[in-house]
Amino acid sequence: MRTEGSSRKVWLYGLLCVLAIPFVFPTWWMATSSVKPLGDVFKFPPSLIPTSIDTSAYRQVFQAQPFAQQYFNSMYIAVVCTLGTLVVSSLAGYAFARIRFRGQNALFLLVLTGLLVPSEVTIVPLFQLFQRWHMIDTHWPLILVPIFGAPSVLATFIMRQFFITLPPELEEAGRIDGLGRWGLFRRVALPLARPALGAVSIFTFLHSWNLYLEPIVFLSTPSKFTLPQALTQFVDAYGGPAWNVQLSAATMTAIPVLVVFVVAQRQFIEGLAHTGLKG
Repeated sequence: MRTEGSSRKVWLYGLLCVLAIPFVFPTWWMATSSVKPLGDVFKFPPSLIPTSIDTSAYRQVFQAQPFAQQYFNSMYIAVVCTLGTLVVSSLAGYAFARIRFRGQNALFLLVLTGLLVPSEVTIVPLFQLFQRWHMIDTHWPLILVPIFGAPSVLATFIMRQFFITLPPELEEAGRIDGLGRWGLFRRVALPLARPALGAVSIFTFLHSWNLYLEPIVFLSTPSKFTLPQALTQFVDAYGGPAWNVQLSAATMTAIPVLVVFVVAQRQFIEGLAHTGLKG
């Protein structure tokens, strides 16, 4: 029986490895091509292991434009957006799940309609609004729009679904101990919502980190660019893409995404399981 079980595991892991190849190969090709000479980047058939290592493209990334500043811009904007969304969505989700008021369901459906509106539809009125507030070419639009826009709507839905699953007896015990509504949220509900908070953190961080349309609309100064916008600026003397430099910058750009997912993957999976979301 043990031998049969072990052989099944071997076949299962082997099948998973084969299925993972289409997903792993592009990342591996990007990372390895970033240290190849420019002439070997599009060599056919592509080589999985570089025949020679050339790290000059990584130095050119920082020489071509203020990449370190742009890296910091994306990092701090993603962190601020994630923290702000966690605050807004946890409070709103708890209110929709635990506080009964007139028109609750209608208001929640109205909030959910924010998921149906593409960002391209609202970008022009948002530009006019932020222009009136003198916030063009600043990072404020990239922070305020995700926190109070569609990403926060999805986060609010996830948090609401999680808080609904909490047993009412927990809050009743808290009321017996003298906790008010804020105390119940902060001391009872929020500590139990770590899986949902982990899922929201990953969703929000990835959305902010990969944001492209809003930066190219609101930002015009290279030192204020975020990474997705900066990646399009690496060109050669003829205006064509400098592929080895772009791949080096893209490899460094992908590192925080991989780190965030590896660190929070357990909370991410548990959060989706508890909220009833499926892939």
